[in-house]
Amino acid sequence: MQRLLAGEARAAGRVISLIEDRRPERFAVLGALAGRVGRAERLGVTGPPGAGKSTLINAMTRALRAAGRTVGVVAVDPTSPYTGGALLGDRVRMGESGLDAGVFIRSMATRGALGGLARAAEEACDVLDAYGRDVVVIETVGVGQSEVDVARAADCTLVVLSPESGDQVQAMKAGLMEAADVFVVNKADREGADRMVAQVEEMLHLRARRGAWEPPVLRSVALKGEGVEAILEAVARHRRSEEERGGLAARRRGRLLARLRAAVEEIHREAIWADPGSALALEGAADRVASGGADLYGAAAGLFRSWLRRAAGLGGPPRGE
Repeated sequence: MQRLLAGEARAAGRVISLIEDRRPERFAVLGALAGRVGRAERLGVTGPPGAGKSTLINAMTRALRAAGRTVGVVAVDPTSPYTGGALLGDRVRMGESGLDAGVFIRSMATRGALGGLARAAEEACDVLDAYGRDVVVIETVGVGQSEVDVARAADCTLVVLSPESGDQVQAMKAGLMEAADVFVVNKADREGADRMVAQVEEMLHLRARRGAWEPPVLRSVALKGEGVEAILEAVARHRRSEEERGGLAARRRGRLLARLRAAVEEIHREAIWADPGSALALEGAADRVASGGADLYGAAAGLFRSWLRRAAGLGGPPRGE
């Protein structure tokens, strides 16, 4: 732990691996970090596959480093069906940024988590926060519910599109509108960029106002580093706006409530299935449901009640501390 707090990259990697593997000792580790979390800015980056999210993150990372800020990146990748690990290599995706000591990059597999956002991703952000990164970037796979998930995990969310994203924008319309604090049309030197910008601006115009901040629609050519400064300026403006109206504190509190709920559910789920009696009772309950002797939800409630009785006899479930 001291090595992590002293800024040792290998220690940060080991702690994230412990968390990603969901090992029981992670509770104590995360508890020890609690007082050192909350300083870093958390920036979410999402959008359709092929929009150039990783390239844009690489360009933003270079600009942040030039300004003297340290960066951590958690890249949430699709899970390999063979190994359970991330399909894409983090340093391959991020190019030269992976060689900078002021940049820490970690790919994490979704492992089937709802919306593509790994269960451990937010905890990995906590680790990078305590590790001393000034900015922590969360990149998602950019499909389905992940846009909303990353918005909950970040202080500011960028939705990255390309001129070819038209059909995907329509398919993800509701999620995009809810998730985005800043829109970026990347690859803006391609044909169709003007049309994409106009389409997003029209969608924003039709949407009811949700507060003081109206998401800007910016252009970039990440491969050339064009538009990056304007994006970072928009992120800074968004932060100032949120701080002035109390939105940042409210967003972080909402994130805390959601994480507390998820932690309670995870602790109890692990405790239930760590109990050998639960596995035995499950087989019997399945037989009763299959034979028509019980309904599924009634059987599930009975399983939970029987576990509670066993847990009470053993002094209660683990507290996860």
